[in-house]
Amino acid sequence: MSDSFKAVLISRDEAGTQRVEVVELTPDELMDGDVDVALEATTINYKDGLAITGKSPVVRRWPMIPGVDFAGTVIASRNPDWMPGDRVVLNGWGVGETHYGAFAGRARVKGDWLIRLPEAFSPRQAMAIGTAGYTAMLCVLALERFGCSPDQGPVVVTGAAGGVGSVAVALLSKLGWHVIASTGRPDEAGFLSDLGAAEIIDRAELSAPGKPLGKERWAAGVDAVGSHTLANVLAQTRRDGAVACCGLAQGMDLPASVAPFILRGVALLGVDSVMLPRERREAAWRRLATDLDPQKLAALTTEIGFDDIPGAARAIVDGHVRGRIVVGLDRMAGDA
Repeated sequence: MSDSFKAVLISRDEAGTQRVEVVELTPDELMDGDVDVALEATTINYKDGLAITGKSPVVRRWPMIPGVDFAGTVIASRNPDWMPGDRVVLNGWGVGETHYGAFAGRARVKGDWLIRLPEAFSPRQAMAIGTAGYTAMLCVLALERFGCSPDQGPVVVTGAAGGVGSVAVALLSKLGWHVIASTGRPDEAGFLSDLGAAEIIDRAELSAPGKPLGKERWAAGVDAVGSHTLANVLAQTRRDGAVACCGLAQGMDLPASVAPFILRGVALLGVDSVMLPRERREAAWRRLATDLDPQKLAALTTEIGFDDIPGAARAIVDGHVRGRIVVGLDRMAGDA
């Protein structure tokens, strides 16, 4: 059919064995929603990697088209907020988990989940940012709301060579922070320095079990790793500092004590990007348009083709992806 499109579909059999395949779908096979979007670009986040590899129970409806982010153009709307021709961005809202997601040529979603594509960004630039970069901005905003500022001391960023971390380094350095980048990939030192990191430390300094309190090393932190890493970041945060946490690459556990909180007044700021109201999403994207250097965004971005999605998803879970990945969908080979 002329309006069919390619999609990555993941399914499970009765034994729980997961299968990933590229299929052809038609609009009639999409899920309920009041806005249809022709997708122009998407990206691969750590959560997408978990969904495709099955290493974490991200997907909660089967079968599923994964992909939590997209940018594209409205082609049909039954929602008063949107009309054909509008360029839009979506991040989160369970897309790719409970609702067919972005690894396809077309999506049908609720109009309330969409925001307008900022004029500062092309669809590919918006997906170079994606949920990872948008979450990094939310972490910066959380630190600012708490009252953290560059004059109070350094900021540490964990998982610095990853999606959230690389954008956080670029944002924080532009805002005047002395950025300490923690990474397990020493060969990425030049990459992180170019993004604005002033110091680079080995993640081994933070990833093992540590003391309840350590030497005060930084005034703030952005953590996408969790587990012992987050516990050690908290233990080494200066008095009245704060850490924004948004990820679990090392684990969901937090083997910490109350010592940093009750002896130094340290705050742990949880950051959720999935169900955030539209006005807060728009505020974050407005800040990205002013605070993220386009040249640094380009430097941390790699573009791949649609058929490369499964392999890249596995690579991101294995820690082999630097920065951000963009998938161009407007020229997908093999579209019917």
